[in-house]
Amino acid sequence: MTIEEMRQKKRELGYSNETIAEKSGVPLSTVQKIFAGETQAPRQRTVEALEMALTGKYEIETERGKTVVYSPETFRPPVLRDDPATPARMESWKTLDDYYALPDDRRVELIDGEFYDMAAPSGLHQTILIKMALQLDPCVEAHPGCRLFIAPFDVRLDNDNFTVVQPDLLITCHKDRDPRRLNGAPDFVTEILSPSSRAHDMFLKLGKYKDAGVREYWIVDPKKERITVYDLEHEELPESYTFSDTVPLGISDGACSVDFARIREALERYGEI
Repeated sequence: MTIEEMRQKKRELGYSNETIAEKSGVPLSTVQKIFAGETQAPRQRTVEALEMALTGKYEIETERGKTVVYSPETFRPPVLRDDPATPARMESWKTLDDYYALPDDRRVELIDGEFYDMAAPSGLHQTILIKMALQLDPCVEAHPGCRLFIAPFDVRLDNDNFTVVQPDLLITCHKDRDPRRLNGAPDFVTEILSPSSRAHDMFLKLGKYKDAGVREYWIVDPKKERITVYDLEHEELPESYTFSDTVPLGISDGACSVDFARIREALERYGEI
């Protein structure tokens, strides 16, 4: 799409710049400059992310001229950074020491040397998280060596000094952990979407978890009452469930599961939905 076509689509949908920034993962300031005409030639990968946000799909042409259409579930745009991860760029990255030097009241994640502030979870978010943990924990405990953790709990995902994340819920049968954090990739991760974290969890962290070796990743979307399950170990296409379904835990071969109908009942009882 051209910039003018995107402007027209933006008007048709009634999207604000804030909405497009949230859906695309492109910084709000960049979105504003592009649609105001201040940026005449935005980078191609930025245009691709904006197109995905506006159309719900992204089309590319292969070397043989064939057009392939991706949906948000099957396309992961690259991390939108100003510079590639060159040695010179990495010299300015924040480190594990910077992360642990932050004030206790500031909650962030460190991803590839960059801080990402995290908003306080809502009551809806906390209810889903606690109810999931209550259902999963007895089954996890029955598997020797495996443990379940909920946020805030640090995960040094890449075993380097540049990435520390706090998944909403994780399961690990990993032995390399210390009292302060888990070192390396969990076996299972869940993120519960909030308005401020949608693009972050759906694109950036999906790529990070896959690259780090997380075996299974669930994205819980309270707004759409949907659970998207990624089998990262076998690189299968994601499966989608609703808040009426019981969702099996793939890494347990279905021995563990979460009944989201029970969670929905609790949310209705508490007036969360």
